[in-house]
Amino acid sequence: MKGCRAGPSRGLVSSSRGSVGEGDLARGSRPARPPRSKAPPQDVTPPPARAEDAALLSGLRWRPGSHVPQLCGPWQSLPGSPLPFLLLEADVDKGSTSPPTMKLDIQCEQLSDARWTELLPLIQQYEVVRLDDCGLTEVRCKDIGSALRANPSLTELSLRTNELGDGGVHLVLQGLQSPTCKIQKLSLQNCCLTEAGCGVLPGVLRSLPTLQELHLSDNPLGDAGLQLLCEGLLDPQCHLEKLHLEYCNLTAAACEPLAAVLRATRDLKELVVSNNDMGEAGIRELCRGLADSACQLETLKLENCGLTPANCKDLCGIVASQASLNELDLGSNPLGDAGIAELCPGLLSPGSQLKTLWLWECDITASGCRDLCRILQAKETLKELSLAGNSLGDESARLLCDSLLQPGCQLESLWVKSCNLTAACCHHFGSMLTQNKRLLELQLSSNQLGDSGVQALCQALGQPGTTLRVLWLGDCDVTDGACGGLASLLLTNRSLRELDLSNNGLGDPGVLQLLGSLEQSGCALEQLVLYDIYWTEVVEERLRALEGSKPGLRIIS
Repeated sequence: MKGCRAGPSRGLVSSSRGSVGEGDLARGSRPARPPRSKAPPQDVTPPPARAEDAALLSGLRWRPGSHVPQLCGPWQSLPGSPLPFLLLEADVDKGSTSPPTMKLDIQCEQLSDARWTELLPLIQQYEVVRLDDCGLTEVRCKDIGSALRANPSLTELSLRTNELGDGGVHLVLQGLQSPTCKIQKLSLQNCCLTEAGCGVLPGVLRSLPTLQELHLSDNPLGDAGLQLLCEGLLDPQCHLEKLHLEYCNLTAAACEPLAAVLRATRDLKELVVSNNDMGEAGIRELCRGLADSACQLETLKLENCGLTPANCKDLCGIVASQASLNELDLGSNPLGDAGIAELCPGLLSPGSQLKTLWLWECDITASGCRDLCRILQAKETLKELSLAGNSLGDESARLLCDSLLQPGCQLESLWVKSCNLTAACCHHFGSMLTQNKRLLELQLSSNQLGDSGVQALCQALGQPGTTLRVLWLGDCDVTDGACGGLASLLLTNRSLRELDLSNNGLGDPGVLQLLGSLEQSGCALEQLVLYDIYWTEVVEERLRALEGSKPGLRIIS
């Protein structure tokens, strides 16, 4: 079973702060960002206390800063309630008169029988229930099904990374087939659901017209299981909008039933089938379905699906004709410059309204980058572009920077991680950043920029009027020698909110220089990522003190 990824070892000092997983920083695709702290809600009236609720809440553990103590004021001083991490939280919109959304959110905890007995009444009441990686098996699923039948308020259920198996999933789905069920989002990712367990899916989708999101990734459904799922998706009572099927052992044979769904449904907005070996023939069939589609698909993710340059011609027509499509993810497919040349006419078409294009690890070189620069200069709709993991080189960086200065370019996020860039490109990026007021995020990690390259960037970003908010410089051969410039930048730049310096050769002297700036009231930075940076207890004490004095600052290590 795939458990939650443990934080990395700190080496000299073990840190309990949030961590960014190795995969998040190494992948070409966008990593999930840790959530920012939220201000506590104001003027929240606690519910009336009941004896049975007090007994129940006494066994819960609350995250510091969560809304529970305010919402559950009558019980916040109960003994036996340690505060290590979130289990119960309420989302409150300060300006809303609606009651708060109550959430039960547990991750990475093996639940004892006593703990399970405490939680079952909450599963019967709360609108959002997440029990991810909690060691649940089929044995618990009968209880879950019974609790769900008693909960007419449920809108979201997540049981990710639990070994439920076909039998357990069946019991859970039976619990959702109540006439009063109004669930909108269901996540059964990595729950050991197989083809044999998919027979119940058509009936479930037919009986849950409120269901909008279904996450079944990391389950070995296979083509036969997918066929059964599609039977449910074709039912007129099904109004699913988002379907995630990553790592489901799908092949080209799965694309025909998926294409049939695309032709028939008007509701589907997001389809994720990344990391399935569909191949050229399968993707071509999927594109045929999209070409005749009744739906208004907005997001299509085909990362690592065995696409070839020939498929780019198929996708060209889709991009040109589907004005609703605003995100296309094609990463980790060997498209090459030839594929990009086939795709670009569609991207340039007036009918294309694409906002996000992910082309990480697609075997693109300077030639393909030159074609993409034409898109950047002409398409004002394009806001995010990832070229991470392609061998572009410094000349491509120059072309990209020139394009970013053109009036027609409205790009806000550029990812050129692991693109064989050197310090020589930093002059171009620096010059561009002093003039471009639209780019908000620049990902330069895993390039050999060195101290000289980072110093050039700092000099540019230290000038008045720059607007970049997020800068990634992880694994860029940065040493303590660049920290003076970085420390000065943190005091002079008023726009930068997030800085990643992970996997660089920083030691105590460099980190202390950074902390010196972060301690100043004039520093506007909100998040600093220092994954795989080693320091001594002296630095750790300064970090603890800083976190106490500036609660709005998040340091991830």
